[in-house]
Amino acid sequence: MDRRYPYIGPAEIRDRVVPGCLGREIGSAGDLAVWLAEWPADEREEPFTFVVDAGGALRLAPRRSEHVVCAGGGPVLSAGEMGFVRDGDRWAVREVSNQSTGYCPDVTSWAAVAAALDRAGLDHPGGFTHPIVFRRCPRCGQRNIVKDDHFGCAACETPLPSVWNLGTTG
Repeated sequence: MDRRYPYIGPAEIRDRVVPGCLGREIGSAGDLAVWLAEWPADEREEPFTFVVDAGGALRLAPRRSEHVVCAGGGPVLSAGEMGFVRDGDRWAVREVSNQSTGYCPDVTSWAAVAAALDRAGLDHPGGFTHPIVFRRCPRCGQRNIVKDDHFGCAACETPLPSVWNLGTTG
């Protein structure tokens, strides 16, 4: 079963969710081409915000939008940023990360991303090109990004767990 990641970011960001307003669902290469055509060429060069919603659908939104808004406030199977490149007559995924400090998905969430991309018929790199390891400090509760395999809390130096621990699963 895929892990569902609840939103764990600031409430004031969650309050930006508007019922019925979600990121654009991308179910095929054609959907992606139509959506990208709506953006100026220079904006297509930047990565976009993405989520894989609880139903397994890939959803995209502008880069500076919030993941929780893209997901309509619900839990996700993954979240991060995704960039595209033109490959002949179609688009392919150039880069993808799990960079979402509102959901803090584990690197294992790649399986959900790959499944959504495969269903949509989109070529992809086969893994996160910029994986981020998130952990919560068991002492002070601070959310941390683990860098250079240093599993120590940036706020209080407490050792961080080796396994993801930022929310409930379901």
